[in-house]
Amino acid sequence: MTLTLGIDLGTSGVKSVLVDERDAVIAEASAPLTVSRPQPLWCEQDPADWWNAVCATLDALTASAAEHMAVVGAIGLSGQMLGVTCLDASDRPLRPALLWNDARAGSECTEVEAAAADFAGLVGCRAMVGFPAPKLRWLSKHEPEILKHTCRILLPKDYLRLRLTGIAASDLADASATLLMDTRAGQWSADLLAACSVRQEQLPALIASHEIGGTLRDELAARWGLPRRTPVVGGAGDNMCGGVGAGIVRSGSASISLGTSGVYFLANEDFRPARGQGMHTHRHAVKGLFAQNGCILSAGAALAWVAALVGASDIPTLIAEVEAAALPIAEAPVFTPYLSGERTPHDDAGISAAFSGLRMGMGRLHLVQAVLEGVALALADCHRALLSTGAAIDEVSLVGGGARSGLWSRLIASAIGLPLRRAEAAAVGPALGAARLARLGIGGPLIAAEAERASIPPDPAMTDALAAKRAAYERHLALR
Repeated sequence: MTLTLGIDLGTSGVKSVLVDERDAVIAEASAPLTVSRPQPLWCEQDPADWWNAVCATLDALTASAAEHMAVVGAIGLSGQMLGVTCLDASDRPLRPALLWNDARAGSECTEVEAAAADFAGLVGCRAMVGFPAPKLRWLSKHEPEILKHTCRILLPKDYLRLRLTGIAASDLADASATLLMDTRAGQWSADLLAACSVRQEQLPALIASHEIGGTLRDELAARWGLPRRTPVVGGAGDNMCGGVGAGIVRSGSASISLGTSGVYFLANEDFRPARGQGMHTHRHAVKGLFAQNGCILSAGAALAWVAALVGASDIPTLIAEVEAAALPIAEAPVFTPYLSGERTPHDDAGISAAFSGLRMGMGRLHLVQAVLEGVALALADCHRALLSTGAAIDEVSLVGGGARSGLWSRLIASAIGLPLRRAEAAAVGPALGAARLARLGIGGPLIAAEAERASIPPDPAMTDALAAKRAAYERHLALR
């Protein structure tokens, strides 16, 4: 028996899973992460915290499943996208990493776009705040000494690869979202690098998502009881790995990921550059496919925020309370979930969140339900934006930690007007996708067995109630 190990570096935590030949999750472990916000609009993490969290999960798997760790055939990596990690000549971080939801580089977007006559046609989307190219441009202007002394610029999961193998490499899928690449050609663009004051030697080598990009260091193999020289494949960003984990491996299939952010991911055999509405198109982790994306910046993050607001320490228990209360949609206030600005369809770092329609008699559960509804309505905006490109959506799968909530799942299905398919392993989608890519890298099938999936149909009453609420939801946008 040969297993594969998938490691997913998220924003709020690391999850590592052991997967067998039939895609069953044999064992899993997780470790939390926190985000630093030293100034308004800034979001950072210490790369050392990423590594410590990975080590904690693999130590836990070794303690609980040593016999399975001993037969791992390959490791796959998934990770939060768009982060910028600057390393010195000794591969030490020169500053905290700038994360995907860091919005400091708003004014640099226009400057980066000026580097190419058809910027969106080259990279796949407009330059938007939070993406690596504008952030690197910001560093060149505001922290030039940092960029001057930077020897490597790595995406978050690729920093883990460096620590695991000693090799600096990135996969074509994750790297295509840096806005530094000619996406169709699959190579770094000299013009875009120059616009950001970046040298090509600072960037990693590019490999396919299933390609072996190094082997595990001997001392780490010994620590975790893994086979010596275990291959580590390219992997992909968490959006692409989440797609692979959800079985989104053919054109027309889509997934909605309910993690810290909410991502609507559509696989397409055509390269359809996104020229507006805060959408973006990148390479998929599956050869021959591209990925169209809509993204809301606060999904699980909005739920965590309101949980803290109402003093709830356990989110699953809080969700269970809301579900048991069965509050009518009409009785909850309206919530627009723009706590960190918004990407799709507004592309506006300055847009803000709000509750409206508050009345006496409303309590903590009304606020929580309003957040669930607001995220569902925002994802419906993503759905409409994707359809506006002429893309066809055949089926939608639901993945991510938020997929555990039956109420949230029904709200989203009702808001977009399509049934959702939810696999048993929906909550570990990106880590499962990374493990599947690892298996492909050592000669196995990408998807070993199609999992049974529960179907979540739209609820007509919910659809009508959410449609009635949309007018108030959109009124907030007109007043901002």
